[in-house]
Amino acid sequence: MSVSQTIGGITAARPARSTWFRGLHGADYVWAIAFAVPYVALFLAFVVYPICYGLWLGSDPELYAQLFADPRYFTAVINTLIYVGVGVNLKMFLAFMLSGFFMRKRGWVKALLVVFILPWATPALPAYISIHWLMNGQWGMFNNILWLLFDIDGPVYLNSHWMGLACNIGAYVWKNLPFWTVILLAGRMSIPQELYEAAAVDGATGMRKFFHVTYPLMANLYLVCILLDTVFALGDFNATTFVSGGGPAMSTEVLATLGIRYAYTVALPRLGVAEVMTALPVLIPLVYILMRKLRVSEGQL
Repeated sequence: MSVSQTIGGITAARPARSTWFRGLHGADYVWAIAFAVPYVALFLAFVVYPICYGLWLGSDPELYAQLFADPRYFTAVINTLIYVGVGVNLKMFLAFMLSGFFMRKRGWVKALLVVFILPWATPALPAYISIHWLMNGQWGMFNNILWLLFDIDGPVYLNSHWMGLACNIGAYVWKNLPFWTVILLAGRMSIPQELYEAAAVDGATGMRKFFHVTYPLMANLYLVCILLDTVFALGDFNATTFVSGGGPAMSTEVLATLGIRYAYTVALPRLGVAEVMTALPVLIPLVYILMRKLRVSEGQL
């Protein structure tokens, strides 16, 4: 890269200094390095080293042969696909619809938004444990209500594979729905009102405003949220651990919880790392696409 310099009417090219070091002289270089070294050291110690160490732990091909011979692994893969596919898409759809509801300029709607955010602000451990006890087949609140109101014995929710998995997904959606609703609400609020007024002048109704104004302008943000939440959901183990506990008989385990079980419960850390690393072929493309989308979005600003 070069810039032009005019000397005596003659334009000559000279190399441009890097933007990083432009304006830094003498002791400023020392201070810049002094402030950068702690961050570089933390990045190397807590990001680069764990990743490299994990790759080394899971580099033995025999680990994957042992892993693929375990039927619980394939059950965890299927559960993970259902957990991520249903949980992320259902949550984002509800968040998108609720963000439109909370756009209403009424006092009670704003007050309701504050209450709606509380599940996300609640710590994960007590939130998921409370759902676990709500779903308890013998002492849970849901079954007690069914018995008191209708004299019906409710199902044992967490003793069934599909019902246990549904409880995990429901808990995950309930806990994280407010966060994504606020993100999409902020996106809706950034749309200029003049566009809606112009659409109304052209005779657009509520649904046409949605399909021709809101949806095109929110589509990129919605896709970025989907990708980002998919990355989060692949590594989420709180809902499965504290709601169903992976039961019954480890039938609701996902990849994140099964890897922890291998590493700590069964005392096979190398197998646990190998199990988690099998998600990398899905995770790495997701991160790459997410970075590309964010770069495109940044270029459009």
